[in-house]
Amino acid sequence: MAVKIRLKRMGAKKKPFYRVVVADSRYPRDGRFIEEIGYYNPNTDPSDVKIDADKAKEWLSKGAQPTDTVRALLKKNGVL
Repeated sequence: MAVKIRLKRMGAKKKPFYRVVVADSRYPRDGRFIEEIGYYNPNTDPSDVKIDADKAKEWLSKGAQPTDTVRALLKKNGVL
């Protein structure tokens, strides 16, 4: 099972916000996920990002691969 840490799109049309989730890479973007570890709202100024660092580090140690966008958010929050 290839596990990814990625964004799940939520919100209304033209006003997206995202949840940072851990999911099997075979599931659809907005489909089933294993665990929710944070959120990202690009609509606010500055962008609102909250990620549970302990859960993120735990999943990374188990071998979960973050997507490019999530990797940037993790670096911004000091998790990586």
